[in-house]
Amino acid sequence: MRSGLQAAAAALSSGGRAWLVGGALRDRLLGRPTEDIDVVVDGDPREAARAVARAAGGAACFALSEEFGSWRVVARDRSWQVDVEPMRGGSLQADLALRDFTVNAIAQPVGGGEPIDPLGGERDLREGRLRTAGPGAFASDPLRVLRLVRLAVQLGFHADAPTEAAAREHAGGLRRVSAERVFAELRRIVSSSAPRSGLELMGELGVTAIVLPELDAMRGVAQNRYHHLDVYGHTLEVLDRTVELTAGGDAEFEPSLAACLAGSRRQVDALLAEPLADELTRGQALRWGALLHDAAKPLTRQVHPPGERVSFIGHDVRGAELARELLGRLRASERLSSHVAALARNHLRLGFLVHEPQPLSRETVFAYMRTCSPVEVDVTLLSIADRLATRGDGAERAIAAHLDLAREVLADALRWRAEGPPRPLLRGDELARELAIPAGPRLGELLEGLSRAQYAGHVATREQALSYTRRLMQTI
Repeated sequence: MRSGLQAAAAALSSGGRAWLVGGALRDRLLGRPTEDIDVVVDGDPREAARAVARAAGGAACFALSEEFGSWRVVARDRSWQVDVEPMRGGSLQADLALRDFTVNAIAQPVGGGEPIDPLGGERDLREGRLRTAGPGAFASDPLRVLRLVRLAVQLGFHADAPTEAAAREHAGGLRRVSAERVFAELRRIVSSSAPRSGLELMGELGVTAIVLPELDAMRGVAQNRYHHLDVYGHTLEVLDRTVELTAGGDAEFEPSLAACLAGSRRQVDALLAEPLADELTRGQALRWGALLHDAAKPLTRQVHPPGERVSFIGHDVRGAELARELLGRLRASERLSSHVAALARNHLRLGFLVHEPQPLSRETVFAYMRTCSPVEVDVTLLSIADRLATRGDGAERAIAAHLDLAREVLADALRWRAEGPPRPLLRGDELARELAIPAGPRLGELLEGLSRAQYAGHVATREQALSYTRRLMQTI
């Protein structure tokens, strides 16, 4: 099967009126493989896209943007895509000058040849610099301010001073950009190898207050003596620890964390690599959980005399609501919103269990799994990152106790994830008939109590289940 570039070259190179442009050419020049191809044509983009689809052997072809007249061709197996757009400005040089940054304003004939680089983009690539292609780059599309951040973290580049100043000046224009486009850039920043750097650059450019005001509100919110950072600094450190946990592969951990994950690492990596929603894996969604787990602390902060003890009572419940509100505003899917909200709602639970008698009873473990499901593994990992990023008074002892418990609970959570709760020994209608009780809340409590007893190993047969529920019925 032809690649996207091969199909484009086969279909469009003979006329000499089609060029490879944008991120595809940038990445090729950087030696970064890509199958996301952008082509500009001096002609009809619809006919050009159809020609590419035919050359690829029947790839899908459809209009991408009526406003800009661009078309997309997608391989049957979705291994590549080619976006075909019309030339703007009347010439190739004028088209390149209308692009966002010089590193994306380089062209090359689709059939091969020397790069066409009127704005010095190749030099900027060599020197790791992001520079606007023209003075009106941010004014024409304010989303480019956020794209500047994304390219900086993805490529490891830096913006030159005039570009950074212009981005700061036009950051307010992001309020006019659709939420879907903003979220697309934010997803890529948070999913990058250096999300903290991206968030810090967003703050420097004045972007955070506009697109993630809940995160910006954490700045300067002091915590209690068990924390060494304010809420904002703590959140970024939790994100750092989450990035480490979600690195996968051969990433090396500090001894205490490595011991916590011993025996579970392969299963954890596999789970975090699962697709979840909005083009994010569970591991990438966990980073959003790290960002938003304490989002409600600025709203729930209280100071209690004497001694001015600081508390954030209810920030887990309010934080879940706030996560939903934020992700809803960004037009995220319901699945992602509910997943991140569940992480925020349950992120304190494992920490509370550290103070229970150890080892935990099987009934207590059951309650944790039931309450946290379906994020029982994810939220256990988030609690580890949260604890590692909390280094105030008594931190060393508290971290050790938390990681010891997390190791045991994580193993249970992975089993729960794989197997689910115990298979019922009695169905609800059977239990109702045997006990001569109607369907309703009381029957639900009995079934839940039976499931808990099965998980704890107290009952294993139908007869034991009936005997147990008869005794349990007397207490309900």
